[in-house]
Amino acid sequence: MTLEQLRIFIAVAEKQHVTQAAGELNLTQSATSAAIASLETRHGIKLFDRVGRGIVLTQTGRDFLYEARGVVARAKAAEQVLNDLAGLKRGSLTIAASQTVANYWLPARIQQFQTAHPGIDLQITIANTEQVAQAVHDGVADFGFVEGETSDPLLAVRKIQGDSLIVVVGMKHPWAGQTRIAPKSLTATGWILREPGSGTRSMFEATLKKFGLKISDLTIRLELPANEAVRVAVESGDCATAISDLVVAQSLAARTLHRVKIELPRRSFFVLRHKERYASQAQKALLASFQI
Repeated sequence: MTLEQLRIFIAVAEKQHVTQAAGELNLTQSATSAAIASLETRHGIKLFDRVGRGIVLTQTGRDFLYEARGVVARAKAAEQVLNDLAGLKRGSLTIAASQTVANYWLPARIQQFQTAHPGIDLQITIANTEQVAQAVHDGVADFGFVEGETSDPLLAVRKIQGDSLIVVVGMKHPWAGQTRIAPKSLTATGWILREPGSGTRSMFEATLKKFGLKISDLTIRLELPANEAVRVAVESGDCATAISDLVVAQSLAARTLHRVKIELPRRSFFVLRHKERYASQAQKALLASFQI
């Protein structure tokens, strides 16, 4: 049974005339009759009775007409969904992002995209860089936005403008009165850091190597899974942290944190997408909206 056969059956049932239905469908009378005969023969039923020079639906035909109309209506609705999806009138995207990106870089851009495409539903999940990369790898997320690099060969990775990693301390810390410290001084204080696997932590560890230091050379008092938790803990204590300048901008302005100058590199953010998965119109529009 095909959609074309159903459309022919509906037209014949409504016109109660094969020739008129064929003309409406732009088909030959023989093709129209053959479609009806094929349905009846395959399923062993009679859809029409010949009464005089016309045809009328049998009871089976009347019952089937209801179902046939439903199927064709659903097919039309499905076709409209595809048209809407192609035209960005509706659809959905799932984004996984690491904490700094999700909380400080994405929000304004997401609002801009949703203003332009209100019919596209966006679902955002927040995790660390490793977890985001895994979500994109598994197809759970269409895109990943992270601070850390990933080596998964199945992921396409694009570098975008990011932030700066900086060292900050609370106002009670001895460094609060200093403007600059030497790299060797990093071992002279306690640290509150993000957990291993986060982009912020990975970037800091890479920077330590450039200074000839290892993470084990530092006194780590606390490891926390959230930027805000790190920020609050450092504000109220006597430890230092390495954190995104986006996270602590308001605290620096309010003078509840002090930035200690030390040569830390700027870092890029990265967009992750599975190489082998189809890129929908909505996905392309999102990247274009973000100017990526």
